[in-house]
Amino acid sequence: MQDITKEQKVEKLAPPPRKRKGVAVALIIVLAVLAVGGAGLWWWHAQGYETTDDAFIAGHVTNVSPQVAGRVIKVLADDNQNVPAGDVLVKLDPDTFKVKVNQAAADLNEAEQKLQETRSKYVAALAAVDQSKADATAAEAGAANASTDLFRYNNLIDSGAVSQQARDNADTLSRTSSASLQSSRKRQAAVEAQAAVAATQIRTAEASVDRFRASLDQARLDLSYTEIKASVSGRVTNKAVEPGDYLQVGQAVMSLVRDDIWIVANFKETQLTKMRPGAPVTITVDAYPDHEFTGHVDSLQAGTGAAFSLLPPQNASGNYVKVVQRVPVKIVFDNLPDESYHLAPGMSVFPQVRVR
Repeated sequence: MQDITKEQKVEKLAPPPRKRKGVAVALIIVLAVLAVGGAGLWWWHAQGYETTDDAFIAGHVTNVSPQVAGRVIKVLADDNQNVPAGDVLVKLDPDTFKVKVNQAAADLNEAEQKLQETRSKYVAALAAVDQSKADATAAEAGAANASTDLFRYNNLIDSGAVSQQARDNADTLSRTSSASLQSSRKRQAAVEAQAAVAATQIRTAEASVDRFRASLDQARLDLSYTEIKASVSGRVTNKAVEPGDYLQVGQAVMSLVRDDIWIVANFKETQLTKMRPGAPVTITVDAYPDHEFTGHVDSLQAGTGAAFSLLPPQNASGNYVKVVQRVPVKIVFDNLPDESYHLAPGMSVFPQVRVR
């Protein structure tokens, strides 16, 4: 029997060249079909989402500033400290404001004393009015009686029943009584006028008391403002105050960042065609790339970012070049992340909004 060499055995076992070529072509076709199918599947899947890398975490940031000017004597808050609403953050020197409180209290006390004085004068004026009325009434009665006597003496003088002297005395008494009545009435009018002035002085004094009481309240309020308190609960950030600093009214000394946060994603206007509030969102934070958060679209801003910029574009002037605008979209977390994830305003995120 003839011996078969090793090369002859390999050649005998290998498939024909044409058959090998057909297998390679089939394999290439299968791989091409799989690649096209995978690309199509990826494209179909991508069409159901809108994404952007122009997205950041936003939150409520409250600036803390003094309501009165003064020198800082103590800073009670530290960087990144959580503080509840109402906590004292900074104390200003209260001495100047205490002096103002004492001065306002003294002015109020003086005004109250003047009010009591004017009220006493008014009471005295009312008593004088009553007295003048009584005097006028008595003078009116005396004048009426003297006039009656004069009339009687005039009727009796012709018959000789009374002497001329008695008649003249009656005439003099009538004239005197009439003058006394006029004087009493004028005195009554003067006293009533003084009472009216006293009443006006009371109202003026009461207004002064109200004004000085308001000044005292304002002085006490300014004194309370020497303790700068947290208006909301939050984390202390951007602290820029130290003991010894002199602060002006409205000067920002620190900020308080609240716990509730959301995302502002600036999508191109062409990406908003199918985007609606409530659409689910998958969120990836750059700081935690291995963890996905869930959320949903809360709302779309009623205008592009450029429309509300400091210098909005004036497209009606000069040459116009169309630029795709971006619209801020507010995205909220379904559940706020726990403390193990440090999320703060300004951090970059990558949202994927499902639109199909």
